[in-house]
Amino acid sequence: MTINCESSIGENIRLLLERPDGLYCFRLHKDRVYYMSEALMRHALSFPRHALISVGTCFGKFTKSGKFHLHVTALEFLAPYAQHKIWLKASMEQQFLYGHHVLKSGLARVTENTAKYQGVVVYNMKDVPLGFGAAAKSTAECRHADPTAIVAFHQADIGQYIRSEDTLT
Repeated sequence: MTINCESSIGENIRLLLERPDGLYCFRLHKDRVYYMSEALMRHALSFPRHALISVGTCFGKFTKSGKFHLHVTALEFLAPYAQHKIWLKASMEQQFLYGHHVLKSGLARVTENTAKYQGVVVYNMKDVPLGFGAAAKSTAECRHADPTAIVAFHQADIGQYIRSEDTLT
């Protein structure tokens, strides 16, 4: 599941780094990317790198082939700045949390000008972020799609904590 952070939030990534409560940064540690305040980073520097297990919030990891996989732990940080969003009907919400793709029949709203294969943040109708996806169809194509057509590919969701609690890394 490769999720591109920039395709989800674009230029808004600057807002993650320059926050009103201080400066934040991304750090690479053992193929994982962590998001933390600069104050926390300075405290972590007092420990040798091999002694650190993690520091901050894990945003994702790099695979051996060099692809970046965004973890669902980044959802609460990326969701407020997402440029492209999809809202699900209540009937589709549970299906998405079980790892299924989003069908046209379960789609409530979609952000205008969402391109095909664009990274999206998936919300329920109460504006609670549920996970990440990729648009299978553009906004214009969604309007004319068959009710059983896939409009967004599932990539990650908050239900993964329960489904994969034994294997989460």
